[in-house]
Amino acid sequence: MARLSALFNFQSLLLVILLLICTCTYIRGAAPGLVDRNKEGFSGIVFKCARIGERLSPYVSLACIAMAVTILLGV
Repeated sequence: MARLSALFNFQSLLLVILLLICTCTYIRGAAPGLVDRNKEGFSGIVFKCARIGERLSPYVSLACIAMAVTILLGV
């Protein structure tokens, strides 16, 4: 059976999005000036993901835990 890329496998796509949100939030915490000055264009995606991670952090953390459980159980 052929392996699917993250674009065509829904679970992998969710994993990539969660990792992007968590990474951007961490980068904003470590270097806020780097993220805050780029609010438009392609760099704005980092700002928006960091904002989502900050404002919805309980839900993002629950989603990360749920994703970890599904990966460990092989569901």
